[in-house]
Amino acid sequence: MSDEQQRGGDSEEASQGEDQRGVHDRWTQGPDVSTKAQESPLPGGQDDDAEILRERQRLAQLEMMDRWIGGVLTEQRRTRRWKLFFRLMLLALVLVSLTVTLYRVFLAEPSAAVPAQQHLALVEVHGVIASDSPANAERIIQGLNQAWESQSASAVVLHIDSPGGSPVQSQRIYSEVMRLREQGDKPIIAVIEDVGASGAYYIAAAADEIVASPASLVGSIGVIYAGFGFQEAIDELGVERRVMTAGENKAFLDPFQPLDEEVARFWQSVLTQTHEQFINDVQAGRGDRLSDSPEIFSGLIWSGEQALGLGLVDELASLEQVARAQVGEASWENYTPRLDPFERLTRRFTQAAAEVLGLHSGHAPIKFQAQ
Repeated sequence: MSDEQQRGGDSEEASQGEDQRGVHDRWTQGPDVSTKAQESPLPGGQDDDAEILRERQRLAQLEMMDRWIGGVLTEQRRTRRWKLFFRLMLLALVLVSLTVTLYRVFLAEPSAAVPAQQHLALVEVHGVIASDSPANAERIIQGLNQAWESQSASAVVLHIDSPGGSPVQSQRIYSEVMRLREQGDKPIIAVIEDVGASGAYYIAAAADEIVASPASLVGSIGVIYAGFGFQEAIDELGVERRVMTAGENKAFLDPFQPLDEEVARFWQSVLTQTHEQFINDVQAGRGDRLSDSPEIFSGLIWSGEQALGLGLVDELASLEQVARAQVGEASWENYTPRLDPFERLTRRFTQAAAEVLGLHSGHAPIKFQAQ
């Protein structure tokens, strides 16, 4: 046997041996492996044409796009959850604050009952005196009666810081103070802070004693009506004013009509009579303490130091000094009724709506108010 024949026989035997071993190799042979190998050729193989390659690239791009969109949506959902969380926290804080406020205003009782020791009973008259303001007659009179009925109150103090306002509201408070003063159970003291003028001084005049600071503004005993005349302006604009009345003088204060002499005389008589009521009540309250100066009732306003010389006030002192003189210490109890916040909001809304619609407001045209 030649060498070439021998090598060929050896190769054939090796090949037969490998075939026999392969039949029994379960990792490289078997129906699953052979079938998958035949059905799934390697990517980019020779059997893949250009169209298949483009389709695979497109699918890969779509898969990448899906993953990116999924990440964006996940991040957006996470952001919305945090926003919702913070909004709910803010809403909870607002609700808690509102609940606490409403409880303190409507349900919470005063910190303590009226103290048993002697004290000053304070009633505040702050701001413009009007039926729709905090300084209205009903509220102040209610506080006065509560302070007067307190057994441990050694004195009632009208704490005044007001430029005045409605004549009717001022007269109501004045009459109630005079009624209590005539009973004589305890003194009523008016303490003027920055301003106690016009209608506010009207109220103070009913007190047993008026105290002011040297720089307080006191007086302005007068009556005022202020308006405008637009008759020429409306002619220039070419606007026709249409007013229908039952009664020839019903619209005598219409700002778009001229004010003739007869109407002016009539309206001046109304102001003069109201002024006389003011003067008479101040004289009844102050008595002989007023000086004979004719300027007292001219509408002028003075400092507290000047008012002392005119007899408009009795003493120059502060609220703390009055408290120490009456009860021995600078302390007092406030008897002014609490304000209803919803009622105030409703009143302000009604006033604003009336002004926008051009409706007549509830304020009186005549005022006891410093200008």
